Amino acid sequence: MNRRIALIPAAGVGERFGAGKPKQYVEINGKTVLAHTLDIFLQHAQIDRVAVVLSPDDVFFQTACRIRHDRLTVLRCGGISRAESVRNGIDALLQQGLASGSDRILVHDAARCCLPPEALTRLIEAVGDDENGGILAIPVADTLKRADADKRTAETVSRERLWQAQTPQMFQTALLQRALSGGLDGITDEASAVERLGFKPRLVQGDVRNLKLTLPQDEHIVRLLLSDGPSR
Repeated sequence: MNRRIALIPAAGVGERFGAGKPKQYVEINGKTVLAHTLDIFLQHAQIDRVAVVLSPDDVFFQTACRIRHDRLTVLRCGGISRAESVRNGIDALLQQGLASGSDRILVHDAARCCLPPEALTRLIEAVGDDENGGILAIPVADTLKRADADKRTAETVSRERLWQAQTPQMFQTALLQRALSGGLDGITDEASAVERLGFKPRLVQGDVRNLKLTLPQDEHIVRLLLSDGPSR
């Protein structure tokens, strides 16, 4: 039986957030952002294992995320980019016998700590065994503008059939490993790597609450969402 393994790359430094430490270790409502994220997957019945990929010199995790769980694996093999961390994490899982090529890997941003469980379930059920894999995403709702070199409006871009990618992004382990085995230039998410091989990942309706903590002003929204525990 194929397993579903959540892989959380958490080796970033979060420079844009400006907290003086990686944003995944910012404490919100009594827990770090990363702890909130890990709990989403550890508490989900359809996830068999959760693996978090840290920087080899991470000094925060042990004290900031005091999580002990038999389904949690800590991998200190993070790279200089998200794609490199994901690639290293997959290689480590395979080498340690914690994953097989036919298992499904669900890569999720450490800073998306408000993922509703029902959205995760929706992705798992919609993608199933689809060889193309799939991602959570939401249709673009706002009017899009392309800027010129002076940051003036150059044109209005049609939003027809445009989607904003979210995570998790779910793929067969062997496929994702192959997609990330080449050059990583231009790879902004796992789907873009898989698309380069000619596959067409399925778009699964995401959730506006599944926002990514990126800038300081995002923290207020995240606090409100995490305070609304029962709705999640």
